[in-house]
Amino acid sequence: MSIPPEMVGYIAAFLTTTSYIPQARMVWRTDNTSGISLGMYFMMVSGVALWMTYGILLGDAPLMVANAITLSMSSYILFRKIKHVRAGDK
Repeated sequence: MSIPPEMVGYIAAFLTTTSYIPQARMVWRTDNTSGISLGMYFMMVSGVALWMTYGILLGDAPLMVANAITLSMSSYILFRKIKHVRAGDK
């Protein structure tokens, strides 16, 4: 029995997307981004946006859906981090 490639994509998408939930939840609840790297999240958001674009160009549902969800969570974290850096909180 073989696993269809699309199923592998959905499993990978589920795992990588849900990995952002604890971080986003922590930022939402505590409004604390002191342990988060601004540079890392900027690069992550940029990369996820490109992966989502790639998925759109290919018409690949797992790439589109997973990266749209991940983009929303990682963008939220990035914007909260930028707010704190501008306020001098780092």
